[in-house]
Amino acid sequence: MKPNNTASHARRGFFARFAAFASALAMSLLGGCSSLLPPPPPVENIYLLEARVAPASTPDLARSAQQKRAQVLAVSMPRARAGFDTAQMVWVNQEHGLKVYSRNRWADTPARMLAPLLAQTLERSGAFHAVVQTSSAVSATLRLDTELIRLQQDFSVRPSRVQLTLGAQLIDIGTRQVIASAEFDETENAASEDAYGGVRAANLALERLLARLSAFCAKHAPRP
Repeated sequence: MKPNNTASHARRGFFARFAAFASALAMSLLGGCSSLLPPPPPVENIYLLEARVAPASTPDLARSAQQKRAQVLAVSMPRARAGFDTAQMVWVNQEHGLKVYSRNRWADTPARMLAPLLAQTLERSGAFHAVVQTSSAVSATLRLDTELIRLQQDFSVRPSRVQLTLGAQLIDIGTRQVIASAEFDETENAASEDAYGGVRAANLALERLLARLSAFCAKHAPRP
């Protein structure tokens, strides 16, 4: 008896169609399940204040370094004005209003990131016997108090620019008298109209500000 080729072909066709249908159904179900999953979180960019700290070479430092080496300077943790005590990156486009980037931020508050940079700059100046943090057990003769007044990217002009302002007071610890005070302001144009352009500009502005602050401390530190 000859096999029924027609029935055999029909069965093979049925199974092939069923397999294709099952595969399509499985893919549809998988796609539906994946659409129910929460979307991945947006990528957040995190940046550092890490200006290059180089030994200072101003005339004030060169003339006074040897006489002032007996002084020990304590660097306080910088404070920050309202609106700037945050790791969020601040930008402005009008007066009296602060805005922040949604997907870009500093690794820490700028004030906290400034602390080690201040200490490193002043230590490398050679104008002091030692530079310590105020939390150190080392007894200091002078103290530097600083306040971050602003660090913002200004989009009201083109190109945008970073504005960095720091207030400083040099204090005699023994007498508790303010020896000198100053406000340092630096502005740097951004190379690009985005957060990263602001980061690069901030670090360039900070390099100049640290050099000026180092010269200020060396100039006004009293001889022991």
